[in-house]
Amino acid sequence: MGFKCGIVGLPNVGKSTLFNALTQTANAQAANYPFCTIEPNVGEVAVPEPRLFKLAKIAGSKEIIPAKMNFVDIAGLVEGASKGEGLGNQFLATIREVDAVIYVLRCFEDDDITHVTGKINPLADLEVVETELMLADLESLEKRKSGHEKKARSGDKESKAAIVLIDLALDQLNDGKPARYATISDDDQKAWQGLQLLTSKPVLYVCNVDEQSAATGNDFSETVLAHAAKEDAQAVVISAQIEAELALLEAEERDEYLADLELTEPGLNRLIHSGYSLLGLQTYFTTGPKEARAWTIHVGDTAPKAAGVIHGDFEKGFIRAETISYDDFIAFDGDQAARDAGKMRAEGKTYVVADGDVMLFRFNV
Repeated sequence: MGFKCGIVGLPNVGKSTLFNALTQTANAQAANYPFCTIEPNVGEVAVPEPRLFKLAKIAGSKEIIPAKMNFVDIAGLVEGASKGEGLGNQFLATIREVDAVIYVLRCFEDDDITHVTGKINPLADLEVVETELMLADLESLEKRKSGHEKKARSGDKESKAAIVLIDLALDQLNDGKPARYATISDDDQKAWQGLQLLTSKPVLYVCNVDEQSAATGNDFSETVLAHAAKEDAQAVVISAQIEAELALLEAEERDEYLADLELTEPGLNRLIHSGYSLLGLQTYFTTGPKEARAWTIHVGDTAPKAAGVIHGDFEKGFIRAETISYDDFIAFDGDQAARDAGKMRAEGKTYVVADGDVMLFRFNV
């Protein structure tokens, strides 16, 4: 199960520096984690998961396989991208393929790095990017609406239903609001996603600050955090330059550098976890002598759905899931002692998997 977060922003905001830090970090983890660059601008990054190492140690696992996320460094956007300015067409095509959007906003001053507008204003930068996405959505919806109207006149029910959603999106966009703020019923979610609206994707704001502001933020980042709070959105403060430097250090040096900066962990860890949360994802584990592995599922997924992430046959022939909570697995030093203590639960098809569950699936095909 792959999930893509697209990194977007204006030129010279630190977008590519952040992406390079992510991929360099993953490359540095290669001794523990498999890493690949799918394309020059796509990096597959392990989700930091300390619990996995503890489980592997107890289970005596030879291999550790983390959950992964894909980050896409999307071509820089400029005003007019919705009309094809700059790399507009490439930008819009790529962003349609991601599951969530990370807005990198410049929250630092540096006379050696020119800002495209000549001044530092992260919320104005955000408005430029979001406006271009909204304009692209408006153009796309108007084109599709005329096609659906022809079909609807001949009685096509799907087109009639599509027009209702298109009008809802148009009302939202014409009111100056991204499509993600529209209220969509559960029954209409699939059709809504089928519209492939750029502004319907969940967003995460990344405040790229200077080194001195990495631990505390600054006035620029405060404006972004306040904006995110109003939207009930997520935001993280990161120094992309620091993260790029950290990615090249050995573990001991990295810890010392973080301590000097009064940081408890790399900002990239918070970014990756925020992206994971943004997409409504969680983790369950499988363990054994061969491997300890983290599996990604959606919050609310049932045991058969979780089993299907491993293999479709597991879901089709699902019988039960032998489940131990992470805390119990650790407290009893492994699955056998947890079973002996009555901490293993045999869960059926309706069981909703909890984050951190350690699971063994029984199935019959």
